[in-house]
Amino acid sequence: MELDEKFKALSTNNAPGQEVRQNLRDINSIMLGEILDGVPIDFSHGDVDAFPPTPSSDESWKEGFSRGGSQAYTEYRGKAEIRNRLAVRLGEFTGRPIEANSELIITPGTQGALFLALASTVDAGTKVAVVEPDYFANRKLVKFFGGDILPIPLNYKNSQFENSPDINRIEDAFKAGAKVLVFSTPNNPTGLVYSKNTITKIADLAVTHDVSVIVDQLYSRMLYSGEVYTHLRSCDVQPKNLITIMGPSKTESLSGFRLGVAFGTPKLIERMESLQAIVSLRAAGYNQAVLDTWFQEPLGWMENRIREHELIRDELLKTFRASNIYTASPQAGSYLFPQLPPLSVDLYTFIHLLRHQAKVIVTPGSEFDPACKDSIRLNFSQDYSAAIAAAKRIVKMVDIYRT
Repeated sequence: MELDEKFKALSTNNAPGQEVRQNLRDINSIMLGEILDGVPIDFSHGDVDAFPPTPSSDESWKEGFSRGGSQAYTEYRGKAEIRNRLAVRLGEFTGRPIEANSELIITPGTQGALFLALASTVDAGTKVAVVEPDYFANRKLVKFFGGDILPIPLNYKNSQFENSPDINRIEDAFKAGAKVLVFSTPNNPTGLVYSKNTITKIADLAVTHDVSVIVDQLYSRMLYSGEVYTHLRSCDVQPKNLITIMGPSKTESLSGFRLGVAFGTPKLIERMESLQAIVSLRAAGYNQAVLDTWFQEPLGWMENRIREHELIRDELLKTFRASNIYTASPQAGSYLFPQLPPLSVDLYTFIHLLRHQAKVIVTPGSEFDPACKDSIRLNFSQDYSAAIAAAKRIVKMVDIYRT
């Protein structure tokens, strides 16, 4: 692939969170037809004003700052003391011990962890099984590193199937020579959680076909009522090469600190550290101290955050479904993936009109699967009233442009 083509594949034009928040104040100046009244809202990423960072995160940062050089210039894979504490908590959470020195790295956000993990497993010509729809950067990075994508469809629309990727297609991809599988659970953008049966089958197939697995578990703490989560690394059968990615950026609203972690096979963690040492040296030194607040929130804090998001989710689902806009029910996380009915304009035009007529920013579904040109993704980690009002404006816009 030519260099220009590689960077074209990384296009950020429609990437989530790319919108400039302050531009929302100016959108009324662009008249494209009827302007729907309401508070501007940006569903392309969560609102940390509506859901502020975990308590004491600012104090932890200040403590890190006060330590001076010892915190500013940590080991490339992160300060040992912090990794030791994280290894215990993450090991308990995911069901298998983690060796802090060889199996864990602190990264500049989970995005940094994903970049390092794929760079450590994908080379020119590497066949990579990529679930679709799934996190937008997966396929972009695979292409950038020269890998060949073998798409795996996610069953999220048909109630006759378990909410999971097509296991038969995964097996076919492995037999066709895929050496890496990358996916997220809870899934971004649908919020679906892979079942224990699905996770176990993935682990078994990865062992049988010697496939490296990269699993993004960013939202695995925000499970809604009655949902059960299975960590791949807790399975009895373990892929030889496995990287789990997590971080406090979303559920805990610590995105601004750019903190993530990856843990798993020592050989891959070592590769990731070598690359991080060249790309960014380390996760921001002072910021690493904030990780001491992770899994240490006040009693009841996480339960309350989940409950508040679940209330928003339920009301949004009711709003869209009342207008016959199909939307899978998220089992975790804060994403909604409505499928729009046939419209008189294409998806990108509709999103443009939505922004300028309804003061609502969303992300096109095609960012998560090239075939999803009839869907939009919403991050509903927003002010409750503003989110519901914005969803009603989306419905009204759909009615205006429905064929």
